[in-house]
Amino acid sequence: MTTSQSPPVAEALAEPLSEPLSEPVAEPLAPEHPSAVERATAVERAAAEAAARRSASFLARAFTITAVLSAAGSALGLLRDLLLARFFGADEGTDAFLVSWTVPETAAPLLIEDAMAFLMVPAFSLALVLREERPDGPDPVRQLTAATLPWLLAGLCTLAGATALWAPQLVQALAPGLAEPALAVTCTRITAVTVLPFGVAGYLGAALRAHHRFTAPAAIYVAYNLGILAVLTSCHLLLGIRAAALGVAFGSLLMAGVLVGPFVRALRTGRDGRRRRGATCATRATRATRATRGAGRALVLSPLALLPVAAFTLTRQSQVFIERYLGSALPAGTISHLNYAAKVSQLAMTTAILICTVTFPLVARALAAGDLDAARDRVEKDLGQAAAVVLAGTAFLIACAPAVVSLLFQRGAFSPQDTAATAQVIQVYSFGLLAQALIGVMVRPFFSMRPAVRRADDPRPERTGHQLLDWYPVGAMAVGLLVTTVVGLLSTRPFGALGLAAGNAAGITTTAVLLLRGLALRGIALRMRQVLAGQCRLIVAAGGAAAAGALVARAVAAPALSIAAGGGSVLAVYAGLGALLGARELTGRLARLAGPARGALRRAGARDIPEEGTQPDGR
Repeated sequence: MTTSQSPPVAEALAEPLSEPLSEPVAEPLAPEHPSAVERATAVERAAAEAAARRSASFLARAFTITAVLSAAGSALGLLRDLLLARFFGADEGTDAFLVSWTVPETAAPLLIEDAMAFLMVPAFSLALVLREERPDGPDPVRQLTAATLPWLLAGLCTLAGATALWAPQLVQALAPGLAEPALAVTCTRITAVTVLPFGVAGYLGAALRAHHRFTAPAAIYVAYNLGILAVLTSCHLLLGIRAAALGVAFGSLLMAGVLVGPFVRALRTGRDGRRRRGATCATRATRATRATRGAGRALVLSPLALLPVAAFTLTRQSQVFIERYLGSALPAGTISHLNYAAKVSQLAMTTAILICTVTFPLVARALAAGDLDAARDRVEKDLGQAAAVVLAGTAFLIACAPAVVSLLFQRGAFSPQDTAATAQVIQVYSFGLLAQALIGVMVRPFFSMRPAVRRADDPRPERTGHQLLDWYPVGAMAVGLLVTTVVGLLSTRPFGALGLAAGNAAGITTTAVLLLRGLALRGIALRMRQVLAGQCRLIVAAGGAAAAGALVARAVAAPALSIAAGGGSVLAVYAGLGALLGARELTGRLARLAGPARGALRRAGARDIPEEGTQPDGR
């Protein structure tokens, strides 16, 4: 305050006095030129705008890299499945391998995608905040790594060894009627190796994302599937189906290996950069004060924070088990229809999940710094952007599901009746995709509010009520599972697989509604009216787009042309209705897409067209 007022005071003292010195000095008149306060405000505003532009550019680059590498990993995974079918078909051997593949399929959500990220991204974000606060003290990032990584490695080795040791019991529990249990046990012991590298990959990937380094974490499934393909293509004649299990183990090792180098470089360069900036920007006295103030800010581990995260992940995975259990009593092929429909439907949600994957470190960093307003703003934006993306995919699937299934699957033993049944399940599944995406956005900041690592001098006490709120997502998911089970039981007999799909959508939507309420209880008070209004605008636009796209798609017989015509109609109507209804998530994207055309008009000498909220002079 003193600095900002000094220039006006100096200008007033420099003016010639018009009154005797004995008279009180009047307040100086407002100068004709902008005051220092106004200039400082303008500078701060310009700096904030530049920071916002840099943040938007960074998020766009990170999202693009993550999306491209994730798409490459998915394409290699599809090629892997095609080669498995070509080399081994569908027999007792492939059944045995698929039972063993339950180990990496269960380990991936726990150790890579969900639980490990929920725990370690907030932990490393807090360590990075402490590193900025005390650049001359011990490095909190290295302290966190030294305190957690050895224990993690020990636990992963124990879990992998136990899985290999108890493989016979595990196979018996998963598939008691398997034709070749001995082969399944062998493959399970091989795939048990994946537990260790999966956990390491999840840990290192979370650390790198907290450092805002997304390329290497996004490449892990590319390395994983390349490893599987290499072993599968070179050893399938010699080892049979065991080559697939060995490929899974080898691919998991490559997955972890991709991240080791970037993680070590992040530890080195990050600490050195902080020290250089601290030496440049602070005096020795300031650095001594920071070091003294931060000396007591040790990081305290909270291992019990792992329990609700792991329980939520496993509870969410249980929805598939409920479907398959109930579907086993239905006619043959029902579980296959559900499986194909789920894989296709999840593609519409992949991009939405990538959004919150990229922005999660920003939310975790804001929460670690205690900036609840910044975290709330980021979560609200993510909810809108994820909904905008997933609802576009939802409208497309509802309109074009028969053509999509026909183009992808209808060949060989997959009959037109299978196509029709799978397409109907996809259309019902699609009603729960929005809730799936919103849960992915909301659960990340929810678990970040009490991470596995916290400050030793955190003024917020560990209250029992707050600890109980850690289990709120588990309770919400349990209620959703109950709804899934009840709806499935009531509707399976009259509607078959469609009843199971309806139960899935109803259950996951119930969980999303409960989590939306839970964020407010957790301290992230969303502006609910604004959020719900934005979601409603997008839902209305998606409903109109789905209806228009379905009319166009049904008018074209060829599947490929039907997909092109129906998909184009969906996008056009969705964007048009969204703009008409004032959906900012869509109008903002249209404005960015119009940017190149606007620049071309300027270069051609056309009259400038200001964007919404922009004056003609560009300010």
